[in-house]
Amino acid sequence: MALEMKVPSPGESITEVEIAQWLVEDGDYVTKDQAIAEVDSDKATLELPAEASGIITLKAEEGDAVAVGQVVCLIDTDAEAPEGNADNEGDEGGKGNAAMDIDKQRDQSNSKADSAKAEAKTQTPSKPTTPAQKQDSYATGTASPAAKKVIAEKGLDASQIQGTGRDGRITKADAVEAKPSMGTPGSGARSESKKKLSMLRRKVAQRLVSVKNETAMLTTFNEVDMQPIFDLRNQYKEEFKSRHGVGLGFMSFFTLACVKALKMYPAVNSMIDGDHMISYDFQDISIAVSGPKGLMVPVIRNAEHLSFRGVESEVKRLAVRARDGQITVDEMTGGTFTITNGGVFGSMLSTPIINPPQSAILGMHNIVERPIVRDGQIVVAPIMYVALSYDHRIIDGKESVGFLVAVKEALENPQELLMDNDIKRALEL
Repeated sequence: MALEMKVPSPGESITEVEIAQWLVEDGDYVTKDQAIAEVDSDKATLELPAEASGIITLKAEEGDAVAVGQVVCLIDTDAEAPEGNADNEGDEGGKGNAAMDIDKQRDQSNSKADSAKAEAKTQTPSKPTTPAQKQDSYATGTASPAAKKVIAEKGLDASQIQGTGRDGRITKADAVEAKPSMGTPGSGARSESKKKLSMLRRKVAQRLVSVKNETAMLTTFNEVDMQPIFDLRNQYKEEFKSRHGVGLGFMSFFTLACVKALKMYPAVNSMIDGDHMISYDFQDISIAVSGPKGLMVPVIRNAEHLSFRGVESEVKRLAVRARDGQITVDEMTGGTFTITNGGVFGSMLSTPIINPPQSAILGMHNIVERPIVRDGQIVVAPIMYVALSYDHRIIDGKESVGFLVAVKEALENPQELLMDNDIKRALEL
């Protein structure tokens, strides 16, 4: 019996996925629950397990966009598992009878399809066009309206595009495939590569452009003297790690500082919905992390109830799951405010883009020793520039600047504002 395997729904509102990679080949024998493919949704990459054991027939190619519920492969559950390896299976290369039958059927189908294509080609010969006729045609080198739009968007020179349409007309496909001029070629070997963006990357790109076009985004900046946090970490990080099994990093200080500031300025913890503003009495903090498939933003739920240990443990858990490709859609859904740390890559200053439908995002950057004035004296201190991008439609300058100043004050005086002057109790030591 041939079992039809359909694409399961990876989450609400997702209607289409993309076959990122087949982990098996057509005609392979697979076992139940074996991972047979990786599929990309617009939020995460998930593995597709086999629903039964048998010989698999693939019905979709890598890179195909398939609808949820669509059949992507067949599994012949009547096929017997191969015994031994392929070298012991005689001239048939280790395939069972079922696999051989499938191969024969596929070869026969391919032969018929090739014959049909050849016959159609001979019955509909193309009308030859002489060079003189092509040169005299008014359409030679003329772009169609759709092609003109693509040419303008890509900044191409229409005279350098070879048209494949009727009488040399430039079609939309010609414009899409055309490449911009790279000037006079240099010396030495020169090559280029082209690959399709994953569905996750395409969705991220779409959302980022949407944010830029549909929000009144503005960014405000400040600087933080990180010396107090450095002193606390140097004094307690070893004891903290031995007690809790996780490091005392910067993320717990920033997360708890943001939680405190969000309570002071609830507009920053809000979202816009048409003509309404939705505000929340909880703080679900999204943390931007870099995964193998690109940027992912898992959520720390109810960060207002977490301690330093709780935040660090949750950050570690989510980062490991994102790195290993095990993060789920649910773990990346929601969030009322986002923190992103470009400093781990060496960024000095940037304007982070809001994570929709949220209304604000805090950008952390690298820490550099800089001269500052402290108590009337010029001293060298570890300074971090921080940036808050926000939607000016619902967050005014007073709230945005006040929020960032509140974060700065909490980070520069963590013992009093984040630990209630009881460091041991705050760190659970």
